Amino acid sequence: MDVIRRPSKPLAIAILFAVIGLSYLALAEPVGYRIEWAGVTMLVALGAAMGLMAYVLIAGSPRD
Repeated sequence: MDVIRRPSKPLAIAILFAVIGLSYLALAEPVGYRIEWAGVTMLVALGAAMGLMAYVLIAGSPRD
């Protein structure tokens, strides 16, 4: 699998964590919680870091 042409798995991982952070941001006030901006920031940053890590691991794995 050529990861340059098909980065779908790392992209999906990054988007998953970013969506979790943004949904926390959107749903905190309607549910009655106070928005913790540090938590939102860390979840979005975690999404970027996990996507980058998954990309590096897939790019460095032997090709079949």
